[in-house]
Parts: sequence; structure tokens; C-alpha cells
Amino acid sequence: MRTPTSSSGSLRREREREREREQERKRGRSLRTRLLLFIGATLVVVCAAMALTTVFAQRSYLLGNLDDRVTNAAERSLGGVQVGPRTQTDLAVLREQGQGVGTLAARVDDDGDVTAAEVITGDGARQSLTAAQRAALHGVEADGSPHTRTVPGLGTYRVAVVRGDGLTVLTGLPTSDVEDMISGLVLVEAVVGIAGVTVAACVCAVVIRRQLRPLGRVAATAVAVSRSPLGRDDTGGLVRVPERDTDPGSEAGQVGAALNRMIDHVESSLAERRRSEERMRRFLADASHELRTPLASIAGYAELMNRGAGRIEPVLAWSRVSAESARMTGLVEGLLLLARLDEGRPLESTEVDLAAVVAEAVWDARAAGEDHTWQLALLLDAPALVTGDQARLRQVVANLLANARVHTPAGTTVMVSVEAMEARCVVRVRDDGPGIPAHLVSSVFERFTRADASRSRASGAEGGSGLGLAIVAAIVSAHEGRIGVVSEPGCTEFTVELPAAGRAESSSVDTVSAPSLRHGVDPARA
Repeated sequence: MRTPTSSSGSLRREREREREREQERKRGRSLRTRLLLFIGATLVVVCAAMALTTVFAQRSYLLGNLDDRVTNAAERSLGGVQVGPRTQTDLAVLREQGQGVGTLAARVDDDGDVTAAEVITGDGARQSLTAAQRAALHGVEADGSPHTRTVPGLGTYRVAVVRGDGLTVLTGLPTSDVEDMISGLVLVEAVVGIAGVTVAACVCAVVIRRQLRPLGRVAATAVAVSRSPLGRDDTGGLVRVPERDTDPGSEAGQVGAALNRMIDHVESSLAERRRSEERMRRFLADASHELRTPLASIAGYAELMNRGAGRIEPVLAWSRVSAESARMTGLVEGLLLLARLDEGRPLESTEVDLAAVVAEAVWDARAAGEDHTWQLALLLDAPALVTGDQARLRQVVANLLANARVHTPAGTTVMVSVEAMEARCVVRVRDDGPGIPAHLVSSVFERFTRADASRSRASGAEGGSGLGLAIVAAIVSAHEGRIGVVSEPGCTEFTVELPAAGRAESSSVDTVSAPSLRHGVDPARA
């Protein structure tokens, strides 16, 4: 009995064999073969056309020359008849010196019948034509132009009939010399054409092979990449097209360069996917831990109360349960807010006075953190009006101030400034605390990023869960703004830029350290 595993293995092997057979069939129709066949067929057609044209032109020329000779012979024969005794010179042309073998002459009566006809034989003698041969010459018009007649036993002739002084004579020359010459020409051209096409095909095969060799290496690279296990994490570096095959001056080089760029994109996408999966795993682990901590506290206090009220004061137990519940509720709300922002859900859009929002947030922070020094500077040449969700913008400022309060010691000075420019409004939150560790600056806006190694919290505030700055970055991005941070011991500055009302151009969101923003700070004005 075959198991499902063996059946699936056999099916997979059968599919692989089918793919191999398909590849074998396609190799016979490769670009190299098709090009060679196309060029060979083109050469054959061109050579055949040239040969036929040459044959027809040569035959026409030779027949024209033969016709001229026939006409001249007929005129000479008529002239001989007119000047000599008619009983002896009717076929005078045959008595001329230099007449070739096969030259034919005849006397024609008024009815067009041949009354006497002779031909020069191979030994130079004159031989009279038989009745059947004379009958083949019957009916030739006496217009002086050449006509074609086939004489039995003699072959094909070009004949002409001329009339003058009451006499009509016929003269003819055989076409066998012309046909023999044309046959020899056809044979020579066929041999030369076959040899030429063979040599040209061999040269083209070598040239095509050499020219398509880079394309073959590009195809091999593409096949190797297609067989790479891209879904696995241990893929390693993908192969590349060799540098010599990426010359932009050739089509194969352009394909090779494009393939290398595509492989770069694939590798960057795979790396980004791995990073995203790693962030997701870390996010799920941190979220689970953050939720498990208050749940464990709530379960612990509930267990103590179930064992009896003598072990713990009920009021204290319920206060701790309420605190942990509030902490868990804040964490869940933060996660839900980030999820909504990731989905791109629209926020409220109203005109917001950013200076008023920042001032209220500073007053709230001063009440919550009396051991810090809070300063506010409104550097306004015009109203700091932006378009957005007032509650979320206030949450941005509140989270930045809570971050400064939680992660700096008592006595730290926190300076908050608001600047209104023509196209944008800028909020800066700067403190003189110990600063952010250098290795965390680039990931400070990622979720669950914390400066301390432990998971304990000094406060149940949202800023202690590692979501505060992530929420800030998401809200600023949803408002088409930009956020950056620079930090060193004794100075940490967060900068939020938002489009001014009526100028909400789309701008890139920078959620990592942006040292260039620091150069825009005017310490004197701050």
C-alpha cells in the first residue's frame, strides 16, 4: 500500500521529469537556433534570387545576341539571292565561310511552304532537310523577326524569314549553345551558392554563439536565482551576473544590469521582510509580556483575596487591581491606535492652534512632574495654525513631555518651543538630561523600544510601555509631518514639523535620528 508521502514524492518527480522534457524541447527552439535558421534561410533566398536573376539576364542577353545573328544571316542570304543566279544562290548563306554547325537555310514559296532546306552538319557538309523537318518550319511569318521552332532530329532553332524581290528565304541558328551555356552557368552558381551559404552559415554560427554567450550567462544566473529557496531565512547571497556581462552598450549587458538590479531589490525585500518578521515577533513577545504582567498582578491579588481578607487589605488589593487594569487598558488602547494608524484610517481634520495645544500640555506636565523645571517659548511671527486632529496632536506633545519626565532625573530642565513659519510649524522638546544611548537613537521610534534592560516600570504611564514614541511617530506621519531626534549627554531634542494650515504638502516622514534638524535650532531664541 502506497503512503500519501510516497505518492506525493512520485508526483513531484514526474513533474520534474516533465519540466526537463519541456526544457529539452525548448532547447531545439532556442534563440541561437532560430537566428541561425533565419539567417541561413535568408542567405538561401538571397543567393537563389541572385542566381535566378543572373541566369535570366544572361539567357536574355545570349538569346538577343543569337537573334541578331539570325537576322543578319537572313539579310545576307536575301542579299546573295538578289545579286547571284537564283538557281544557285537561293541558299547562298550556307556557302559563306565561317558558318557554324547547325546553321539552317531554306527557300519558302508564296504559301509559306518550305521548298528547299539545308543544314550544315558536324563535318562541315550541307545536308538537305527531310519532309518532316521542313514541315516543322512551315508557317513562319515573313516579318524578319526571330521565331522559335523545334526541328525533329535537330533541336530547337531561332529562325527568321525575310522577303525581297519576289523571293522568300528562311535562316535559323540552333539554341543548343545558349542552353548549354545557361546550364553550365546554373551549375556553377549552384556550387558557388551552396559553398557560400555553407561558409556564411558556419561564420554566422560562430558569431551568434559568441554574441549570445553573455545572454546565456545571464539566463543561467536567472535560472540559479529562480531555484534559490527565497522563502527560507538561510538563503544567503544570491548570485549576480558577472560584471563583464553588464555593459550598457549591448542589449545583453542591459538585461544583465537590469537582472542585477532586480536581484538587489529582491535581496533588499527579503532583508526587509526578515526585519519586519523579526520586529513582529519581538512586538508580539513584548506585547504578550506587557499584557501578562498586569494580568499576573490582577490574578495574584484576586488569589490573595480568595484566601481570606486577613492576608491583605481589600482596599489596597482593589486599588492595585484598578491600577493594573488601567495600565493594561492603556496598553491595549495604544496598540489599537497604532493598528488604526497603520491601516491609514483618516483622522479628524480641523484647524488647530498648535501653540494653545502645546501650552496646555506643558501645564499638565508641570502638574504631573513638579520635580522637573518646565519652560515654554512661543516664537511666533504668525499664528501657529495646522490642519489635523487636535486630540491626537495633543497626545503627541503629551507623550514627548511624558518621555522627558520619565527618563530624566529630578531637577532636569525641559524646554518646549513652538515656531510658526510660512509653510510649517515646528515644535521642539529639549531637555538637559543624560541623553539616549547611542545604540538606541536609530530605533527610538520603534515599538517597545526602551532604554532599560529590565521590564519593570517606574510608572504605569503609557510612556513606560515602549509605545509612546511609536505612537508619536505614527500620528506625525498621519499628519504628513516629520519627526526627528538628536541626543548626546546633556542635550536631547525632539523636533516635530507639521505643514501649516493650507499648505499640507506631502512630505516624507523621518522617524530616525536627523542631525540636520539640530542645525535649525536657535539656542538663543530657545
